[in-house]
Amino acid sequence: MKLDHLKTLFPIKDSHYKGCFFIVGLNKKNYHFRVGICKGKDIIEIGSFSEGIGKHEADTLIKTILSNKKQTEDDLVSVDPGICITLYFRAIENNQLIDPYFDSFQLEQHWKRCTWDRLIVENTPVYNEINITHPDKTIWEEPFITKEAFISYLIQISPFILPFLQNRILTTIRYPHGVPGEAFFQKNCPNYAPSFVQTEKRDDIQYIVCDHLSTLVWLGNQLAIEYHVPFQTIDSSKPLEIVFDLDPPNKDHFSLAIKAALEIKNIFDRFNIKSYPKLSGSKGLQIHIPINNTSLTYNDTKIFTTFIATYLVELHPNDFTIERMKKNRGNKLYIDYIQHAEGKTIICPYSTRGKKYATVAAPLFWEEINENLRIEDFNIPSVLKRLTDKSCPMNDFFDQDNPSLIEIIASLKAKNIY
Repeated sequence: MKLDHLKTLFPIKDSHYKGCFFIVGLNKKNYHFRVGICKGKDIIEIGSFSEGIGKHEADTLIKTILSNKKQTEDDLVSVDPGICITLYFRAIENNQLIDPYFDSFQLEQHWKRCTWDRLIVENTPVYNEINITHPDKTIWEEPFITKEAFISYLIQISPFILPFLQNRILTTIRYPHGVPGEAFFQKNCPNYAPSFVQTEKRDDIQYIVCDHLSTLVWLGNQLAIEYHVPFQTIDSSKPLEIVFDLDPPNKDHFSLAIKAALEIKNIFDRFNIKSYPKLSGSKGLQIHIPINNTSLTYNDTKIFTTFIATYLVELHPNDFTIERMKKNRGNKLYIDYIQHAEGKTIICPYSTRGKKYATVAAPLFWEEINENLRIEDFNIPSVLKRLTDKSCPMNDFFDQDNPSLIEIIASLKAKNIY
């Protein structure tokens, strides 16, 4: 599945969408008014309209455009952004409005508030209890991402992130003042949460369960930047995945994570184990192994993770370690297999991170694990663009169960190799 957000977010339907745009010119041949919108740092022309506007208003607008024109090319007159309007439209296809219809002038509106992200946020069907506050608040300076743009990311990425959030208790990290800045973990659902937010009680903590888009958007408005989930669903005590966390001592040693991932891939290929790599979005890599329909317990999976981690350290003792104390690891990469246990969590695929450059815990294709891989290349804007060009690397994750693991673990048990 790709993220064709032009069609997914604004498909043709019976009712109309509504958005704020600005005038960018006039087509003198048919007297259609050309309109634009801000998309990131760019201004894009997104269509033209003639329907819905009264004759007096149209004549006044034509006169204003011709009086303030900056250039004319054939029949196309261009003006600088400044006049804001709202339009109804039926859909957006190939960056063009379908059946736009004039609604009103927005003379008090600044043209820079007519954004693609605002268009997405205001046309997303969520519960009325959600009220986006301070949309212009800066969350990341570089790339420049506002709160509205962050929520827009969550909306666009929702088909890909929600399957990993659904039916799992959620721990978030909130950054109320943006990134970097003061941050805190939130496990308990706050008492001011809307009524539609589902919860699950565990160990006297009322966790949020993010089962649908409205909850995800509400969390985004709370500036929950990071989304951490356990390895099992709320209705099971058994894991549905195994994850190896490949944690280099710092970003300068990211090459060790690449080396460890490729070594793991070689082992898994020999045992016919299907696995999925992803960036942590921080400084390392994580390898996910789906075990959706197996009867494996955490005790079973620990046998396997211990064996793999120990084997890798024996293979490359100068590069890898399973030493838990950071001060004793030196410049070696830590193969964290202890983290895969009941009660532990992992960063959710496609979650943003509270790091510089608005990095994302982005799933990868195995062929992308090479010396050219850079964590900072996978951030909010690039991940959205990436998903318009290619499918999600974890598309079939929940269709896999890796039955060979049952035999491998049984064999390890029989030989007491754990």
